[in-house]
Order: sequence, then C-alpha cells, then structure tokens
Amino acid sequence: MSVRKPAELSPESIARANRKRLAAEEGARAMVDVGRQAIEVRKNMARLRELRETREAAAATCLTPLPALSPKKRSRKLPR
Repeated sequence: MSVRKPAELSPESIARANRKRLAAEEGARAMVDVGRQAIEVRKNMARLRELRETREAAAATCLTPLPALSPKKRSRKLPR
C-alpha cells in the first residue's frame, strides 16, 4: 500500500524549507565575504612586502662596510 502525499504542504514543512533556503543564502553570502577578505589580505601582504623590500634595499645601499680594525696589542702586566 502506498501512502499518497497530501496536495498541501504542512506549515512545519514550509517553515523547514524556508529555514533551509535562508541558511543556503546566508552561507553563499558568507563564502563570498570570506573570498573578498582573502583577496584584500593578499593585496595588503603584497603591498607590505614591497615596502619592506624597498626599505631593505635602501638600507643595504646606505650601509658601507666599516674598515676592519686592527687588533690591539696586548700590554704586558708588570709583576708585583
């Protein structure tokens, strides 16, 4: 014996379908937002990397190697 589905949906099933639809829409919006934030983070990291590399290059050109200091001769201590 087969049970025939009623033509009208129950209020509970309508509410459940509505909640599922809203959850799916919210999930899609959240995924788009996460993707957008990831793109912004990558752009910011690239910008900061470029600034760091230019700063390091400028520091490397400004620094000249210091002349090597000759080691000092040790003085002998006089015995007492």
